[in-house]
Amino acid sequence: MAGDLEGKTALVTGASRGLGVHMACRLARAGALVAVNYASDEAAANETVRQIEAEGGKAFTVQARLGSEAAANELVSRLDQELIARTGSSGLDILVNNIGGGDYGPIAVADEAMYDQMFSNNVRGPFFLTRALYDRLNDFGRVINISSTGARLTDPNIIVYTMAKAAVDAFTRVLAQDLGKRGITVNSVAPGFTAGPTNAYIVEDPVASKQVTDVTALNRFGQPEEIADVVYFLASPLGRWVTAQHIEASGGFKL
Repeated sequence: MAGDLEGKTALVTGASRGLGVHMACRLARAGALVAVNYASDEAAANETVRQIEAEGGKAFTVQARLGSEAAANELVSRLDQELIARTGSSGLDILVNNIGGGDYGPIAVADEAMYDQMFSNNVRGPFFLTRALYDRLNDFGRVINISSTGARLTDPNIIVYTMAKAAVDAFTRVLAQDLGKRGITVNSVAPGFTAGPTNAYIVEDPVASKQVTDVTALNRFGQPEEIADVVYFLASPLGRWVTAQHIEASGGFKL
């Protein structure tokens, strides 16, 4: 509902492109002040802020290439300055750990560099950022980790990705137990095949596209806004009694 996040602060990592843009815009549309994190594409991050402001929302950018403790601390330092200047407090209500992705391949080609990249993007980044924000998360806040349908699949070509996203889901459950005493909910959202730039090469290929939709119960690709709506639900008052859950938003991919 419009305005039900009024007065709340949110950080969305990886919000300069893909699903992160839609998540940031959706939270801002509900009234949250949104920090738009980006790694290197400042112009794209500024465009996310422009979109939010064009709809009457409030946002600002914070740069950091996450994946290490030092980078997480650096981001939090910048976030503190921006939040204090705008709200008078460094408290954060909503954290969306959205960064992820990496290269794919079977175990035979998954060398150390690929393994480290995948775990850095998908596990180390969210872990150390959440750790750095641990004392800044406001009571009754929200932590939303972006996982993947891939966490439950057995496709040999995404073995490291599956391992990394399974780790995100385990992190979610344990963190939910830890933060529950403060009324903070922690959940993971697992998109399936979603239309957009990342999957354009599949969506636009008639053969590949049909292979995906044929094994999806709802017989289509998801839309970025549909993933953002699930994130919004968990961030909003509607999600107050949901925690430690892995919520798949895949339209029933490979049931």
